[in-house]
Amino acid sequence: MADEKIFDTVVIGAGPNGLAAAVTLARAGRRVLVREANHTIGGGTRSGEITLPGFLHDLCSAVHPLAASSPFFRDVPLAAHGLEFIHPTVCLAHPFDDGTAALLQRSIGETAATLGRDGESYRNLMEPLAADWNDLLEGVLSPFSFPRHPFKLARFGLKAIRSAQSFVSGYFTDYRARALFAGCAAHSFLPLENTMTAAFGLMLGVSGHAVGWPVVRGGSQQIADALAAYLRSLGGKIQTNARVDSLDELASARLVMCDITPRQLLRIAGERLPANYRRQLQRYRYGMGAFKVDYALDGAIPWTAKECALAGTVHLGGTFEEIAASERAAWRGEQSERPFVLLAQQSLFDAARAPEGKHTVWAYCHVPHGSTFDMAERIENQIERFAPGFRERILALSVTTPADLERRNANLIGGDINGGVQDIWQAFARPVFRFGTPYATPVENLYLCSSSTPPGGGVHGMCGYNAARTALRQVQ
Repeated sequence: MADEKIFDTVVIGAGPNGLAAAVTLARAGRRVLVREANHTIGGGTRSGEITLPGFLHDLCSAVHPLAASSPFFRDVPLAAHGLEFIHPTVCLAHPFDDGTAALLQRSIGETAATLGRDGESYRNLMEPLAADWNDLLEGVLSPFSFPRHPFKLARFGLKAIRSAQSFVSGYFTDYRARALFAGCAAHSFLPLENTMTAAFGLMLGVSGHAVGWPVVRGGSQQIADALAAYLRSLGGKIQTNARVDSLDELASARLVMCDITPRQLLRIAGERLPANYRRQLQRYRYGMGAFKVDYALDGAIPWTAKECALAGTVHLGGTFEEIAASERAAWRGEQSERPFVLLAQQSLFDAARAPEGKHTVWAYCHVPHGSTFDMAERIENQIERFAPGFRERILALSVTTPADLERRNANLIGGDINGGVQDIWQAFARPVFRFGTPYATPVENLYLCSSSTPPGGGVHGMCGYNAARTALRQVQ
């Protein structure tokens, strides 16, 4: 291992947030060491051959609208270190049982044209939000504090801080627009009756028009690899197989950044944390889990709605009511018979993912926290529902349970890939309520920088970036 005494800053965890914090601090002149418990870096941005040789699968995250939008990613020269986004022809397809599909496209007008009688309402909703995208994003991806663009953010908040169910009742009457919005809102891992879910639906919908929903050439691992290469060019160092079991191991560091969740912080910090802060962390809530299946296919998915073959992402759930029932069931600890399935088909647009003529498919659904129920057949049934003949093209598959996700990445507690519930309380009090400085802990020079801090889950690096900027202001 490297001599840690030559580093003044240690980052625990080499996921995108940990690497973002490390890069931000290294750019400011800090001598940074990253310690990663696993044998590979990446956290939620890992890729590997888990079905057959030559078939490259994303192990967690797969589609990256927030990375394409992120102020942090836009400010670092990752393209020079091998990162390339690929934009599918269509961002998102949402097929229906009648053989048609609603499409989220870069063009608001072309999207509206697939939404029946709600097309004009959709256009009127999305055009001003897309025009304000950069200003809105700055506010949404920042910690809870007074925003630079308060009126724009307030106008957005009046639409967004409500439930997806209430939102679609107010804006849409056609099943196509209602279902398209439901699929985006369900990325929240919350029941669609929850107050925060409209915000997720709007943010992901607008991001499709503003920046697209890209995939990464060569797999999501390339995000972590590019960040690591840039960090090393700044003098930073990364150690793998370097688990931290106690802060006592890092006694020589002037600054410690933790890309971990509250549960791990409690484990490694122990009695150093004040009793009241420990109690608050112990009350932190983790959310629904993910159950994932990766497929190696002998050909592309035979969609009934042919437009689905143009999309990088496909949402499989039918109507708003079906999607809402699926998410409600998982939240209540039940297994949905017809789960809402989020599917990515990266190999249609990235030849590096599979041998010529073959394809990969990435699919998951939401399940109760820590669920042990096997959802593979139900996921497959949902794909077959909209693509009869899918089963005949399966060469191999790999199932990833919530427990498997947590074994691969200790931050994914119970299969929760968002670092904790993102309801209206934990969206702002994340991991505890500390106005403007949620990243600093009561322990001097110890900071959290994971998705358990604002702005929460997603590959955007902003938790690490915001935490590092806070530390640079506070630690001399």
